[in-house]
Amino acid sequence: MKYLILLGGLLAFFACTPPKEKLPPPNIVWITSEDNSKHYMKLFDKNGIETPNIEKLANKGIKFTRAFSNAPVCSAARSTLIAGCYGPRLASHYHRRLKQVPMPRGVEMFPAYLKQAGYYTTNNNKEDYNIIKSDSVWDDSSTKAHWKNRAKGQPFFHVFNIATTHEGKLHFNQAQRDSVKTNANPEDYVTQPNHPQTNLYKYTNAYYRDLIVKMDEQVGAVVAELEEADLMKNTIVFYFGDHGGALPGSKGYIYETGLHVPLVIYVPEKYKQLVKREVASITEGFVSFVDFGPTLLNLAGLETPKGMDGRAFLGKGVDPAEVDNRDETFGYANRFDEKSDFVRSIRKGKYKYIRNYIPFNFDGLMNNYRYNMLAYKEWQDLYEKGELNRTQSIFYESRAPEQLFDVDEDPYETNNLANDPAFEDKLLEMRLNLVARVKSMPDLSFYPEFELINNAFDNPVLFGQKNKSAISGYVDIAQLELFSFEEVKSTLEEKLSSDDRWERYWALVVSSSFGKKAGVFTDKAREIATNDSELINRVRAAQLLAFSGAQNSDQLILEALYASEDKSQVMLMLNVITQLRDGPHKIDFKIDFSRISDNILEERQLQWRFEYLGWAKNN
Repeated sequence: MKYLILLGGLLAFFACTPPKEKLPPPNIVWITSEDNSKHYMKLFDKNGIETPNIEKLANKGIKFTRAFSNAPVCSAARSTLIAGCYGPRLASHYHRRLKQVPMPRGVEMFPAYLKQAGYYTTNNNKEDYNIIKSDSVWDDSSTKAHWKNRAKGQPFFHVFNIATTHEGKLHFNQAQRDSVKTNANPEDYVTQPNHPQTNLYKYTNAYYRDLIVKMDEQVGAVVAELEEADLMKNTIVFYFGDHGGALPGSKGYIYETGLHVPLVIYVPEKYKQLVKREVASITEGFVSFVDFGPTLLNLAGLETPKGMDGRAFLGKGVDPAEVDNRDETFGYANRFDEKSDFVRSIRKGKYKYIRNYIPFNFDGLMNNYRYNMLAYKEWQDLYEKGELNRTQSIFYESRAPEQLFDVDEDPYETNNLANDPAFEDKLLEMRLNLVARVKSMPDLSFYPEFELINNAFDNPVLFGQKNKSAISGYVDIAQLELFSFEEVKSTLEEKLSSDDRWERYWALVVSSSFGKKAGVFTDKAREIATNDSELINRVRAAQLLAFSGAQNSDQLILEALYASEDKSQVMLMLNVITQLRDGPHKIDFKIDFSRISDNILEERQLQWRFEYLGWAKNN
């Protein structure tokens, strides 16, 4: 009887108790600073400068010590962010696009889903997407875009971009360097060990940190505006760098200084149940740009669309313990302006694995935008004079096909452990991990970019699925670089005669990586360099002839260059020419620019390379 009375009382209590008020969707603000890796902010690194406004956000929110851009350059990084998809699957990872790609069918850029759910979506103001943007993404994307312009009571998602720390701000000339004193003391900051230990590098370090202080003030101004409008209690604020830093060897490169970004997220008290973390908490769980879109959708109470690659790390249904245990991120770098490359990376825990698919490319290969910086020019000059130590010289020399680093012990990735027997098991584990990723994705860059532009860009994802088996085969050929020449010689010989032009392409690249050992392929290489149906294969074969010491093959390469009408193909050919000219072979190319079509010469990115190689506009 007592039980029935108690039960009845409880039922009456719950019947009379009003249900908890449903929280409105939170406002969300992204504050992004350009060209900042975590290495230059004291909040994340002892060699950094203080950023009191960002630190204040961290003290009221969450600091992510393992946050990563998937790509080390603007458009590729921002395309990953806006799509929630890996760039090599969409072909959205080539920087300074020659043509935009569509989103996967049935998937929209993530702000479109917020907009459909009633959010006011604004971006002030940089986009830089390599992906076609529909009208459904932003209510306003301009220099005037602002959350203030929303309807009364409407939730908003606002992006505010800060360009103060952009690499271009380090393109000062010698007169400016001599006249502008830094607030930061150049002697207070360690110059990373692979950089020249010069006064110019110390100055550039300090100057960059001055810019970070200015950027931090701008972050504070955005937060102050939200506070003045009494919006901080309803607004989740993200601060992060849009990819790695601006110092040489960072932006545009797949090292930690190019990928490892600062991330702080402020969550107001009323939305704490969405994160289940204490104020001023720190997580070492790995989060990547591909995860940011799904996270915002989850915070807004929306599902992640099928077709996005990322996983939410905040919001309903996300277990903080699971996020804390995430320990892996994937990185990619291909073309930056006129400079072409093909590099992939996996970081798992403290280990970083880098796969250089074109290992004879060297990091310091001429790139017009890069070399507007005095520090880059000095680095190259000192190398050419022989005044650098081994660690500093590597930037201008061919790379190993695979590299393994302990980034806790070696944060600037100067000690390659790939050939250390003590790390053989770890190397194999990371190698297999990366191979599985690029095959399952599949990674479209196993086709040259021009092939994708011409045949895949209408629907890159579908193209990848249709050619998944072929791509897997190209990956297997590329992996032959990792074995001794004796082990792979017969397979390479077979693939050099393949009916598949891209099997021939990869066999040529791999053969070139063996240098003079591949001289046994001289006759076959001459045949390909003269007669192959694919012009780029003629160039790669001529490159093999040069690497193996068989002959000076400049005219074979130039004839293929003159025959091409494809801008992207010519860009890749010019990359080969520049590597052969500036690398150890020192081949002098005398280009007859009158034989190059106006269509090719009109492309600005090609002009940068042509001008470097001796072309004047009035030719």
